[in-house]
Amino acid sequence: MQMNVSDYLIFDAESGTYIENPEQAVRDDVEKHHWLNVLRAVIKDWRLYLMLVPMLAVFLLWRYLPMYELLGCFKVTDSVKPVAEQYYSGFSYFRTLIAGSGTLTTEFWRAFRNTFLLSFYGLCFGFPMPIIIALFFNEIRSNIMRSVYQVITYLPKFMSTVVMTSLVMMLVKQGSLTSGMGIISQFLVNIGAVTEDVAFKQGLMNNPSFFRAIYQISGIWETAGYDSIVFFAAIIAISPTSYEAAQIDGAGKLAQMKYVVLPSILSTIVIMLITRIGSLLNVGYEKVLLLYNTNTYVTADVVSTFSQRYGISGTMTGLASAAEMMNNVIGMLLVIGANTIARKASDVSLY
Repeated sequence: MQMNVSDYLIFDAESGTYIENPEQAVRDDVEKHHWLNVLRAVIKDWRLYLMLVPMLAVFLLWRYLPMYELLGCFKVTDSVKPVAEQYYSGFSYFRTLIAGSGTLTTEFWRAFRNTFLLSFYGLCFGFPMPIIIALFFNEIRSNIMRSVYQVITYLPKFMSTVVMTSLVMMLVKQGSLTSGMGIISQFLVNIGAVTEDVAFKQGLMNNPSFFRAIYQISGIWETAGYDSIVFFAAIIAISPTSYEAAQIDGAGKLAQMKYVVLPSILSTIVIMLITRIGSLLNVGYEKVLLLYNTNTYVTADVVSTFSQRYGISGTMTGLASAAEMMNNVIGMLLVIGANTIARKASDVSLY
């Protein structure tokens, strides 16, 4: 970029000479004392920066340092030698997973398909539920009742995964000689949705056809209320004058939701959707690991449990790392694609 003299000097008519531009002098002073100003700001608000230390430690120890182990995807793994002393094997693990002809390749593609389907169903059915719940919360006029309903919907999120999966298994358990079927199993039998033979003898948790439905419904029950906090915060930030203008035009409650609330929180919805698409293939293995069994592998086994089974429980750590790396790379590409489409379609994007 070509610079002009006027950027640094200005002509003083009284003295007939050029003097330094005051604005440029201020910029030079700010640039010269930049790090000193940063240090002063840190010292002034040291309590706030101290609160960042635990978060930075978590990201450093559990997010960045483990990245070094990704080299195991390209090396012949040896449980005795560290990664730095192992020799490279190229893309052999990736070729085995993608284009192999053995059981490993078949199981990997089955796990990848299940991962995508579980995440896609969660996106289709789970993502709209927090928005709907936030809209209902906004229509409750009693602050006390709203607080009660919010606490009830938030509680499942604060239960551990073990407790939550145990409750699910109790609700859909099969019958036995000492105890009857779970409440949900009994209800499905009474309305004719499933046969008594399936619910009593086989059990819904042992039937591959019911695993995805159980996983999605329990996921919505667990997270929908907690995820509605973001959307409810965006809704209460809407100016009351927007509602008053809509009421003057004769808009009812549904019309206000359609023409006032939803357009006002559209940017929040788009950003949350992009982040959700980014984690489309990141199905947590904890919940699946606690719910699935050998009878439901065909619909329940995901990439994370595949990696856990062959990497941690088995000895194929390199193969398991390659599977997880492929999963994460595809997730990154989905984020970039979704963000690009959102930026071109609605001028709202994550970055």
